[in-house]
Amino acid sequence: MNREEFNEELKTGNYAPKQLKPLRKLKRIDQNKTSESVYHGLHEAPSIDIEIAGEKRRAPDPQQQRYHGIHEKTSRDMVESADYEDDDYHFSSNVRKKSAKDTVIKITSILLSFAAIIVLFLNMPILWYKKSGQPDRRVSILKYFKLWQPLIEVEGELEKPSMNLNIDTNVVGDDFNDGLDLPQIVEGQYTVLFLGFDEDQELTDVIWICQFDIAGGKLHILQVPRDCAVPNYTSNPTTKINSVYFDGYDQEVSKIQRVVNCIQDNFGIPIDAYITTVCFNIVDIVNLVGGIPMNIDNEIIYEADKIIPAGKNVKLTGEQAEWFVRFRHDWLQGDIGRVQNQRRFMAAAMQKILNIVKDEGRLKLYSYLNTIYKNKWIATNMSVEDLSKLADFGSTLQMDHVSVNMVPGEDAMYYASDGVEYSIYSIHKQATIDMLNESFRPYQNPMLLADSNIMEYVSEYDYSYDLYDDTGTTFKELETATEPPRASNYQ
Repeated sequence: MNREEFNEELKTGNYAPKQLKPLRKLKRIDQNKTSESVYHGLHEAPSIDIEIAGEKRRAPDPQQQRYHGIHEKTSRDMVESADYEDDDYHFSSNVRKKSAKDTVIKITSILLSFAAIIVLFLNMPILWYKKSGQPDRRVSILKYFKLWQPLIEVEGELEKPSMNLNIDTNVVGDDFNDGLDLPQIVEGQYTVLFLGFDEDQELTDVIWICQFDIAGGKLHILQVPRDCAVPNYTSNPTTKINSVYFDGYDQEVSKIQRVVNCIQDNFGIPIDAYITTVCFNIVDIVNLVGGIPMNIDNEIIYEADKIIPAGKNVKLTGEQAEWFVRFRHDWLQGDIGRVQNQRRFMAAAMQKILNIVKDEGRLKLYSYLNTIYKNKWIATNMSVEDLSKLADFGSTLQMDHVSVNMVPGEDAMYYASDGVEYSIYSIHKQATIDMLNESFRPYQNPMLLADSNIMEYVSEYDYSYDLYDDTGTTFKELETATEPPRASNYQ
């Protein structure tokens, strides 16, 4: 119907309006009943719920209607994808790290468990330890090794001394402990008899009594001249103490025990242990530690082709060290000159030990001891543990806390029953007792003349000189000591 027809009908009254359906009434849902609105950004319309004639529909999200192409991803998809890939990488990496860490932990746990089992086994008391003079007892494998005496087979074990120890109870009480667990006869000290044999291993030409004053932190050394006359202890016509080992009267005891008994009866010093070596083993021991530096005042000609050059800090080789300690022909005082020169070597050797500990550590010193044990360059009744403890104690000593003395006496001539005249060293008894009381009996009461079996060939009233009655010195002083006087300088 056009406009003109519509107007005509209105004029004639023939117009009847058609029944039209009413429009659907829209209702807005109360926003307070919905969940918390989500912010969509400045230019993004929030989606709203509308209800049309009872139907509830959600307005389409404009962002979801945007087409990006088959190979195109939205920025959100790309971010999410990148996050997933990052997570996968880190997850894989963490898994690998965790797996490696778990493996290390498992291996370490197994090794520690295995080590613990070994330690427990080594410390189980499953072996019998037997030692002369001591009750049998069960010990662990580790303890058995520490108590092991691999070098005792040559000389054997020592007997307990029968001498009167005469302990000073004012010093050594029931609770007295020097802090070093050693098998000591007198608590507070540990005394080792050192013997050096000639090539035939019959004469002990070097006799040193080394007393470690453990409680006092000192070391006292007593040099016993090899010519000391001890007629009651040897069948050798010379009566010299260096023959006691091979020609001792007491044939019912071991050779080393003969010497120990002689030392204890004459000098009143209880002997805890011994170390013996042969002159040619000194060569190997000195070479092992890399030589002994010494000041050589004048050239020493041991033999025509065995010469030690003069100089400062001359590093003696093993062979040169042997020549040095045995050389005696050019000294004015003969064997006494050799004894005096030997103490210079002792001081240099002590300094070498201290330098080893300082520069290379105690483990290096222990490795040297192990090599000496392995090659049997010494014989001793000391266990591996005892020797290590003593070496450790010695390495802490200061040079001015190590002193050396010689048995007082003088040269004399002795006419034996066979009509032969022998040159001997007659001990000055009273001077010796005084020296022993001062330096070698820190935990015993003073020794009396009656306590010693020393026999003098020259009576006190007939002494020719007392030059050797006081020869005490420290290793610190020996660092600058010169050689003994030579006979050539007095001709």
